[in-house]
Amino acid sequence: MEDGRKNNGGHKTAGRKKKADEISMIEKMDATLAPVEAWENLADLVKEKDVQAIKTWLQYRYGMPKQVSDVNITNAEIPTIKWVK
Repeated sequence: MEDGRKNNGGHKTAGRKKKADEISMIEKMDATLAPVEAWENLADLVKEKDVQAIKTWLQYRYGMPKQVSDVNITNAEIPTIKWVK
Protein backbone atom coordinates (compact mmCIF):
# COMPACT_ATOMS: atom_id res chain seq x y z
CA MET A 1 0.00 0.00 0.00
CA GLU A 2 2.28 2.70 -1.25
CA ASP A 3 1.14 6.27 -1.53
CA GLY A 4 3.96 7.54 -3.75
CA ARG A 5 6.31 8.89 -1.09
CA LYS A 6 9.98 8.00 -1.37
CA ASN A 7 10.58 4.69 0.49
CA ASN A 8 7.20 5.21 2.23
CA GLY A 9 8.77 4.98 5.70
CA GLY A 10 9.30 7.01 8.83
CA HIS A 11 12.17 9.43 9.30
CA LYS A 12 15.35 7.59 10.31
CA THR A 13 16.26 10.01 13.13
CA ALA A 14 12.78 10.24 14.63
CA GLY A 15 12.03 8.94 18.10
CA ARG A 16 13.95 8.56 21.32
CA LYS A 17 17.73 8.18 21.25
CA LYS A 18 19.17 4.81 22.22
CA LYS A 19 19.85 4.33 25.93
CA ALA A 20 23.50 3.49 25.15
CA ASP A 21 23.90 6.85 23.38
CA GLU A 22 22.35 8.63 26.36
CA ILE A 23 24.68 6.87 28.82
CA SER A 24 27.68 7.66 26.60
CA MET A 25 26.75 11.36 26.58
CA ILE A 26 26.38 11.39 30.39
CA GLU A 27 29.81 9.77 30.76
CA LYS A 28 31.37 12.41 28.48
CA MET A 29 29.71 15.18 30.47
CA ASP A 30 30.92 13.67 33.77
CA ALA A 31 34.48 13.46 32.41
CA THR A 32 34.38 17.16 31.54
CA LEU A 33 32.84 18.41 34.78
CA ALA A 34 32.40 16.17 37.77
CA PRO A 35 28.78 16.23 39.00
CA VAL A 36 29.98 16.83 42.55
CA GLU A 37 31.52 20.13 41.47
CA ALA A 38 28.32 21.15 39.71
CA TRP A 39 26.23 20.39 42.83
CA GLU A 40 28.69 22.28 45.03
CA ASN A 41 28.49 25.31 42.73
CA LEU A 42 24.69 25.11 42.75
CA ALA A 43 24.73 24.86 46.56
CA ASP A 44 26.93 27.98 46.75
CA LEU A 45 24.43 29.88 44.57
CA VAL A 46 21.56 28.71 46.78
CA LYS A 47 23.42 29.99 49.85
CA GLU A 48 23.81 33.35 48.04
CA LYS A 49 20.00 33.36 47.64
CA ASP A 50 20.05 33.17 43.82
CA VAL A 51 16.36 32.65 42.97
CA GLN A 52 16.95 30.53 39.84
CA ALA A 53 19.43 28.34 41.72
CA ILE A 54 16.91 27.84 44.53
CA LYS A 55 14.23 26.81 42.01
CA THR A 56 16.62 24.36 40.33
CA TRP A 57 17.70 22.91 43.68
CA LEU A 58 14.10 22.41 44.81
CA GLN A 59 13.06 20.85 41.50
CA TYR A 60 15.84 18.27 41.71
CA ARG A 61 15.34 17.68 45.43
CA TYR A 62 11.53 17.48 45.56
CA GLY A 63 10.52 17.25 41.89
CA MET A 64 8.46 19.57 39.75
CA PRO A 65 5.23 20.75 41.33
CA LYS A 66 2.11 19.16 39.92
CA GLN A 67 0.58 21.36 37.26
CA VAL A 68 -3.06 22.02 38.12
CA SER A 69 -5.57 23.36 35.63
CA ASP A 70 -9.06 24.48 36.47
CA VAL A 71 -11.27 23.13 33.70
CA ASN A 72 -14.61 24.02 35.28
CA ILE A 73 -16.47 26.62 33.27
CA THR A 74 -19.32 28.42 34.97
CA ASN A 75 -21.71 30.91 33.46
CA ALA A 76 -20.14 30.57 30.05
CA GLU A 77 -21.88 32.42 27.26
CA ILE A 78 -22.14 30.02 24.36
CA PRO A 79 -23.19 31.75 21.14
CA THR A 80 -26.11 30.35 19.22
CA ILE A 81 -25.33 29.26 15.68
CA LYS A 82 -27.89 30.34 13.14
CA TRP A 83 -27.82 28.40 9.91
CA VAL A 84 -28.68 30.30 6.76
CA LYS A 85 -30.28 28.47 3.84
